[in-house]
Amino acid sequence: MSMTRLTRRAWLAAALSSLTGCSALDVLNAVSKSDASVPTLGLAYGDNPRQKLDVYRPVRPMAGPTRAVVFFYGGSWREGARTDYAFVGEALAATGAIAMVVDYRLYPEVSYPGFLEDCATATAFARRWLTQQGHADARLFVAGHSAGAYNAAMLATDSRWLGAHGMSTESLSGWIGMAGPYNFLPIQAADILPVFNHPHETQDSQPLFHVDQRWQPPALLLTGERDAYVDVRRNTLSLAERLMKYRHPVELKVYPRLDHKTLVAALASPLQFLGPVLSDVADFVAKA
Repeated sequence: MSMTRLTRRAWLAAALSSLTGCSALDVLNAVSKSDASVPTLGLAYGDNPRQKLDVYRPVRPMAGPTRAVVFFYGGSWREGARTDYAFVGEALAATGAIAMVVDYRLYPEVSYPGFLEDCATATAFARRWLTQQGHADARLFVAGHSAGAYNAAMLATDSRWLGAHGMSTESLSGWIGMAGPYNFLPIQAADILPVFNHPHETQDSQPLFHVDQRWQPPALLLTGERDAYVDVRRNTLSLAERLMKYRHPVELKVYPRLDHKTLVAALASPLQFLGPVLSDVADFVAKA
């Protein structure tokens, strides 16, 4: 076995043993630092301590109009911190897009739809910030992984959330969902039941059922074939099929070597050999 492959496996063992552990995410962040972005950390989009985001501006922006991606991390709407996902901001900025990694309130501080309200507020803040920075014509995307992909999907398919801020789904140039739960009623996981106010869950909370003949922004749906946490068939594939049924633009990428955790980890610079996740995202954003 070559030294290169040994090195890659060493990174994989260190960084992916548990992406929910701080040490694993610290590894990804430490090895993903680069000179490709200029970070601005801790911008407040609300009064709550968790209503903050970090901005990663590219040193070499994409040609043409500015692209900006607002990213929401996963964690079952119960855990997560924007600092843990600095590697995502670094990776997106390296493609030439402005990246914004968002904290939002979590259960038990809020349940559905509190975290969606925060994500919509953050997105509206991002639009204002871009305008203030001279990027009024920026192409704006929302993106997320796992629970964060759900948040992005709801903002892109259900006009209520951005509408509360004088925006609409047409304010988005597209959205990117990575291993998201989009169609998960009845809820099977006990820890998710109170997040969605069990026993009062409603179909209204499911992105799949907001897709109809009304206009939808272009979607990029990414999933790992080996995902054992979020059912690929029930969620990603069913949402892609529904988008296609109503003739909405959607790109679907299923990576045979990736699972729920490695899908987002593959954005980190030392792990991009696992699959072309970052290049697929960059291509989608560049085409807007």
